[in-house]
Amino acid sequence: MPIATVNPTTGQTLSSYDELDAAGIEHALAEAARTARAYRGTTFAERSALLTRAAAVLEAEAEDIARTMTTEMGKPLTAARAEAAKCVKAMRWYAAHAESLLADEHPAPDDVRDAGASGVRVRYRPLGVVLAVMPWNFPLWQVVRFAAPALMAGNVGLLKHSSNVPRTALYLGDLFHRAGFPRGCFQTLLIGSRAVEAVLRDPRVAAATLTGSEPAGRAVAAVAGDEVKKTVLELGGSDPYVVMPSADIARAARTAVTARVQNNGQSCIAAKRFIVHTDVYDEFARLFTAGMEALTVGDPMLESTDVGPLATESGRADVEELVEDAVRKGATVLCGGGRPSGHPGGWFYAPTVLADVTADMRVDQEETFGPVATLYRVADLDEAVERANHTPFGLSSNVWTRDEDESERFVRDLEAGGIFFNGMTASHPALPFGGVKRSGYGRELSGHGIREFCNVTTVWRAADPQ
Repeated sequence: MPIATVNPTTGQTLSSYDELDAAGIEHALAEAARTARAYRGTTFAERSALLTRAAAVLEAEAEDIARTMTTEMGKPLTAARAEAAKCVKAMRWYAAHAESLLADEHPAPDDVRDAGASGVRVRYRPLGVVLAVMPWNFPLWQVVRFAAPALMAGNVGLLKHSSNVPRTALYLGDLFHRAGFPRGCFQTLLIGSRAVEAVLRDPRVAAATLTGSEPAGRAVAAVAGDEVKKTVLELGGSDPYVVMPSADIARAARTAVTARVQNNGQSCIAAKRFIVHTDVYDEFARLFTAGMEALTVGDPMLESTDVGPLATESGRADVEELVEDAVRKGATVLCGGGRPSGHPGGWFYAPTVLADVTADMRVDQEETFGPVATLYRVADLDEAVERANHTPFGLSSNVWTRDEDESERFVRDLEAGGIFFNGMTASHPALPFGGVKRSGYGRELSGHGIREFCNVTTVWRAADPQ
């Protein structure tokens, strides 16, 4: 894929960029390694001041970067503004909390008395240079939720962003420098996917984090495993949205619309499979389908738009293939099912609801990265759990019930990194984020996320001889 800004609303190429050559990559690696040696010696107070300044710069420029994101990948401008604000919040949260999250741990004296030590502590130390391979769907947030904790822990970052959001990528590289971080603390590498392996294998790179597709995660994990380097992977999701009879059905249906079409349906944690108890299925299906049909599809720069274009032409083609396969095998289209009229130049797809989905349809097992929902009718709680887990992914999940016994059953048995009751999945700086199964491993955000790229070091001091 060429490195270029192509407006998905019009299909027009706005700017193209040359890939960084071998000499440029070497310069960046050398600068990162050199900076890492010095930056690891800074104090939490110094890092906090730098990150707080970065948050202030981003806050002041939020409207401009929001418009850049909308131009590059098509998210509604209102959502882009919210993404920028969320990044500011995360920066300030880590600036305030990193020191306590990484405070030395002191085992109880009685627990280590037989070790012959006068004192034992556990310290979290930075690993060094971390490579971040990031996606286009949340082009600012995905990077900041790595960069803020990594920089506060004393690491430095190299960003390989998706090739269709180069303006956002370059902005991020410049943002931290303008806030006062040394130039080598966070650098954007305008490189294609084929150059990632050489960077990851370089001995100056200590670890990697990737958010993206399962194939991309497999490729990075294979190289990192061969080099024995730490990785954190946040991959795809096909999150279940379970509705039981005790739920507030009208509220569940309204929330379901947002949960499915957030970010134009291009979110790993968007609800995708709607699993509804038979007693309330008909009511939910009616309300949910009406809500999806009522959405305004159009120019993402307009305040009135609910759903903009998909980010890439190939992404829309993927969604079309999944829906066509399902319809060919017997799925019922309750609404949508194709390209909306009136948008000949962009990569739009109508909000779609599919019913009568069966296991032989690709949409049943593959992640649908667009505004397409699948509906399932289940007879009881056991079938709801079985259907929810019937996927290779396990990122997050949503459950609507007011029955406490049912809630505990879902907490016990759902295979997911998160379970959100009577609401939709969301990420927050204070809460760990990540998945199981083919949705990846490791965690981002919270104390768990900042410790992922730390050397957990035991410090032991011998007792004085008697």
